[in-house]
Amino acid sequence: MPSCFSNRSVAPMRVLMTWKKHQFFYLLMVPGLVYFLIFHYIPMAGVAIAFKDVTPFDGLQGIIHGDWVGFAQFKRFFASYYFWNVLGNTVIISFYKLFFGFPAPILFALLLNEVTSKWFKRSVQTISYLPHFISMVVVAGLLTNLLSTNNGILNAIMLAIGKQPISFLSDPAYFRTILVLSDIWQSIGWGSILYLAAMTGIDPQLYEAAKMDGANRLRQVWHITLPGISFVISILLILNVGRFLEAGFEQIFLLYSPAVYQVADIVDTYVYREGLLQMQYSFAAAIGMFKNIVGMTLILISNYIVKKMDQPGLW
Repeated sequence: MPSCFSNRSVAPMRVLMTWKKHQFFYLLMVPGLVYFLIFHYIPMAGVAIAFKDVTPFDGLQGIIHGDWVGFAQFKRFFASYYFWNVLGNTVIISFYKLFFGFPAPILFALLLNEVTSKWFKRSVQTISYLPHFISMVVVAGLLTNLLSTNNGILNAIMLAIGKQPISFLSDPAYFRTILVLSDIWQSIGWGSILYLAAMTGIDPQLYEAAKMDGANRLRQVWHITLPGISFVISILLILNVGRFLEAGFEQIFLLYSPAVYQVADIVDTYVYREGLLQMQYSFAAAIGMFKNIVGMTLILISNYIVKKMDQPGLW
């Protein structure tokens, strides 16, 4: 009994000593914790309106005391004329960005890792990082001016070689390609940082041993570099799969028009129109909840598959 009581008294002392030792770091965590509490956890209570029929004029009383309608909002979305179109566009655009955009930073990091000139490597890194810090609004403006039919550079070149100008942003045949390429351009440099950092942790003796065995640079990359950064690849892949139904709302919202709704209207843009413009908050909340449930399911599935492949997952 005395030992039991002594252990109970020692535990709070250890917690207090740990707090005193690392109190500065705990204080640094406070702003982040407050941010997530206010903007991510407390608003989760608003998910309840997805199961109600709330209008903006009902106020807080309508959110709290409104009549429950069950899954009526979800059924309305699934039966909507736009359901298959927006879901199909979201899946296709997200798949293109994942299939082409996810490997791009990996390949870029592998190429940079092979560069021996330090000044050239740093210059390329700096230039490739810059697009990440450019606002999407500015990027959309640059693309609009670049692809304009009046004085756009690309169409000016086409006219110079005898071709007719093309309204790229209003043509469904080109719109998705523009989305994917501009997304890769903006994210490839910044996305390569984690892979380059992981490569610095690979033991150089492995490369020396591979050279002695006659392995060329391609073999070294395949058998040493890629396995050495596979843990980073697996974790980032899981996170990207979890965001599969996002497809880049801000980018599409700034670039699309009614002319390309058929290939560009995604779940988030549909939620914007129905939720904010039409003020159907319950309907929009139900769609958002559906998207989040799908995202969580994809994370669980991808994490399970990655763990089965003997790679570290999220948990």
